[in-house]
Amino acid sequence: MAKDFYEVLGVPRTAGEAEIKKAYRTLALKYHPDKNPGDKNAEQKFKELAEAYDVLSDPEKRRRYDQFGAEGVHGMGGPRFHNVEDIFSAFGDIFGGGGSIFEDFFGMGGRTSRRAAGGRDGADLRIEIGITFEEAARGVVKEIRSLKREAACGVCKGTGAHQGRVETCQTCRGRGRVQAMQGFFSMTTACPHCQGEGVRVARPCERCGGRATTTERVDCEFQIPPGIKDGMKIVKQGFGNAGVRGGSDGDLFAVIRLKRHAVFERYEDDVICEVPITFSQAALGAKIGVPTLDGRAEVSVPAGTQSGEVLRLRGQGFPHLHGRGRGDQLLKVVLETPHSLSGEQRKLFQELAQLEQKNRNGMPRLKAFLGKFKECFGYEP
Repeated sequence: MAKDFYEVLGVPRTAGEAEIKKAYRTLALKYHPDKNPGDKNAEQKFKELAEAYDVLSDPEKRRRYDQFGAEGVHGMGGPRFHNVEDIFSAFGDIFGGGGSIFEDFFGMGGRTSRRAAGGRDGADLRIEIGITFEEAARGVVKEIRSLKREAACGVCKGTGAHQGRVETCQTCRGRGRVQAMQGFFSMTTACPHCQGEGVRVARPCERCGGRATTTERVDCEFQIPPGIKDGMKIVKQGFGNAGVRGGSDGDLFAVIRLKRHAVFERYEDDVICEVPITFSQAALGAKIGVPTLDGRAEVSVPAGTQSGEVLRLRGQGFPHLHGRGRGDQLLKVVLETPHSLSGEQRKLFQELAQLEQKNRNGMPRLKAFLGKFKECFGYEP
């Protein structure tokens, strides 16, 4: 599971915007790749800082992260940071007015490219995984078999060129972009000769035809934690399509789909279940058996229970995904009126009806209604 973003930045969960920004500035300077050349650990830390800042500096992302954790912010449109270039692209001007973090510290301004010439990141892949209520409550490992993805060509090593030989584009000199003057303005566009890749393939690879990737089938597993909710995403980094010429591999996102249950419904971490009871059970009280995620349980129905009342079984719901404890099971009591009566039942109900006419004190709602009716209309119904 993802690291705690507050711990990554070294700030408390109550930290304000200014404190988060200051912590990120300080740590970004410490772990910046230019100050730690060749240090993979520092580069990884730099990426973690950017991911944490991207979430905690955005009020909506932060709210969802505080409520649901890292799964809650997947798919919200924020940047993902495969490499340092992505970070510069995302945060190069977030403060505006010359106040860029990287301008302030390193004088970078418009720094935009650090990957190898011609590098292109692989596309992300998305799948859906259906799980039952019981699997969502207990957690489960789901194995995905024969997933189709693009892998780096083993013959050309992901270059797309015969024997891996690529040539630097002479038009843009490997930068992938060219500048052109239009009146007083200088416009930067993708190089038309190499389509922005910075390199050219004189002779394509015989196996992949110059695509630099080939289609493969792979197996993988997803560890689904207890308490996960419908629509949440789990990511396996690097299991998407392969990057080209030094680009990063994409990620594989699994969207969790909770299958419908014949008896239960879910609201947040609570389980909701309708339980039909008889007139006698509602009036006299009773002990009844009910289903739960952990099996059969016994619950007491208090005497005088009304239709629609909710009984609560504490701790019988879903586990909290990012905390201890569990939700509750809510039992909505529904009073069932019999559709047909035997002769003996009809006789007993007729006797009960006569007793009800004589003693309405035992039915306060009916008594109150009749009183208001008479007050409004001058007579009883």
